[in-house]
Amino acid sequence: MAYEAVWMNDPSKLNKFEFVKIEKDGLDVIRTIIDQYANEGYDSITEDDMNRFKWAGVYEQKPRDGHFMMRVRINTGIITSEQARALASIARDYGRDLIDVTTRQAIQYHWLRVEHLPDIFKRLEAVGLYSYEACGDCPRTIVGNPLAGIDKDELIDTRELVEQINDYFLMNRDFSNLPRKYKMSISSNIYNNAHAEINDLAYVPATKVIDGQEVIGFHAYVGGGLSAKPHLAKELDIFVRPEDALKVAIGVTTIFRDYGYREKRHQARLKFLVADWGPEKFKEKLIELVGELPSKGESKVAGWNAVYYDGVYPQVQEGLNFIGLNVPVGRTNSDEFEQLADVADKYGDGKIRTTMSQNIILSGIPTDKVEEALQAPVLQRLSPNAKHFMSRTVSCTGNEFCNLAVVETKIRAVRVAEYLDANVELDEKIRIHFIGCPNACGQKHIADIGLQGSLVKTPEGMVDAFDIAVGGILGPGAKFNQALKGRVKGDDVAEVLAKLILFYKEGREAGESFHNYVNRVGVPAFQEKLTEILAG
Repeated sequence: MAYEAVWMNDPSKLNKFEFVKIEKDGLDVIRTIIDQYANEGYDSITEDDMNRFKWAGVYEQKPRDGHFMMRVRINTGIITSEQARALASIARDYGRDLIDVTTRQAIQYHWLRVEHLPDIFKRLEAVGLYSYEACGDCPRTIVGNPLAGIDKDELIDTRELVEQINDYFLMNRDFSNLPRKYKMSISSNIYNNAHAEINDLAYVPATKVIDGQEVIGFHAYVGGGLSAKPHLAKELDIFVRPEDALKVAIGVTTIFRDYGYREKRHQARLKFLVADWGPEKFKEKLIELVGELPSKGESKVAGWNAVYYDGVYPQVQEGLNFIGLNVPVGRTNSDEFEQLADVADKYGDGKIRTTMSQNIILSGIPTDKVEEALQAPVLQRLSPNAKHFMSRTVSCTGNEFCNLAVVETKIRAVRVAEYLDANVELDEKIRIHFIGCPNACGQKHIADIGLQGSLVKTPEGMVDAFDIAVGGILGPGAKFNQALKGRVKGDDVAEVLAKLILFYKEGREAGESFHNYVNRVGVPAFQEKLTEILAG
């Protein structure tokens, strides 16, 4: 440990897990898994080490019977066809063919066993991929522009910058013991397609005239996050040149490490420190650590497209195109992943790109090859022309595998989307997000309509139910959706949503989005409508 753990000066201010981390660094569990637990089996794993498994990118899945979930880091969401085939083979050999695309552009496995992990680590590393620190109190997967390098709407290509910052923090023991998880977002796309406002540290595109020359760089946001107490990130009054991006990231992460709260784990994210300090004090401490930085320039964020790309789009490279595919609720499998790799090699640039909307993009396809590529069998289910509601439905893992979730979400979300597509005609695409617990991995708060799982008591016993919130958006005017009162039984969700959406359809003005309609009529109008629906 090359730094002083200043928070240890007052042990009374530490939650019990801080002592677990000090006793043994989370990164050390990787070697323990390889040398010990993979040989001695699931029953040999200590409780403390089970908690440290997160640093290997691994969680116990539900039920706790010896199976694990794993996340694989996909920086900025871009992998090669070789990497995709390696991911597919791991899922086939160890994960019952299941592959999930997450809301942080990662790949997620299920059904793994501890004896499988050393071989999985080895096979990932052989193609330049890692699960290490995809979970845990450390810098996690860096999300970014999935179109980096091919994007007409980006100011600069951020791929090398993401790799530079990732390489610095990955397995760096100076930053492997943070107060809680730590998420970074880096994008130069003007439509905020890396969800800046919900990350601990985010870089968004900006310009500034310095010494008579316009410089392209970033504005920085800090302290965003969701869960039970969501916070929108705060903008700092600094302009970050690309060459200073790593220095600033180190400074922000150091502040979190040394000054972040470690007394209560549910109040330990950077957002709580930023809320208490305010952006001005935070900037002062950052400048103290990294030196002077220019003040803000001109933001180039023009809006938010929620990272949705349906169909075929021209790239910045003349004559080349990318195809945006819908992966229903992010769930795919080994065969489909291998087929996507084949399409990427045969028609494109050999790249597969994952998005924070749980979807996939194929890139580098010449114009004269687009129609042929669209006929590939895998593009019939993973369609570039998905129906409206299915194309905008996002879901967390749910209680099928997650120990924290109280309801099933993936299957429910698909059924609801299918019902809406069959019963509601609408030219507007409404974003609907399902989450199974308050941790909000499915990013409920930023959806047009967010649904959070709960339970409700009925004469037949406890049944799945959902709380509904409306009106979320990021980008200029960012705001979280607002919850409505009135818990909806799971089996009634589709019909209730159909009626709420019809309320919007009948009352909207020409071209008015769902979000703008919520803003115009107000949440109380939706509350009144939901109360009327539930009253039956």
